[in-house]
Amino acid sequence: MSLDGTYDDANIFALILQGKIPSTTLYEDADTLSFLDIMPQTRGHALVISKWSKARNLLDMEDEALAEVMATTKKVATAIRKALNPDGIQIAQFNGAPAGQTIFHLHVHILPRWEGDPKGFAAHGAGGKADPEALEALAQEIRAQF
Repeated sequence: MSLDGTYDDANIFALILQGKIPSTTLYEDADTLSFLDIMPQTRGHALVISKWSKARNLLDMEDEALAEVMATTKKVATAIRKALNPDGIQIAQFNGAPAGQTIFHLHVHILPRWEGDPKGFAAHGAGGKADPEALEALAQEIRAQF
């Protein structure tokens, strides 16, 4: 998909917001939602999305929604740092399929990183689908830091 197109109300993040697909929530407010990635690149890999914007990518997003998403990204990254004590935190956001975007609802990745971790980003997670019970236990650790 290119940078241009029509927003798909059936994308996975829209379905999460509609309550049709479960997610492991880390943080939620009136405008944003953060949850753990089910195909994590690293332990604690989280995503942040707008609850109201129908932006497919950064170029489509309203300034207000972008500010809300980035403020939540900082809150969640801070909680992840406190909970997991990583050596670094990668913040990633992709625009268009050629850039690596696979879900066309703007989202920001938060990836805790440790020395010796492989670098880069795999489109479908480094270790496959995560165990839901393990994700919930991890989410409890992170949520305790808010």
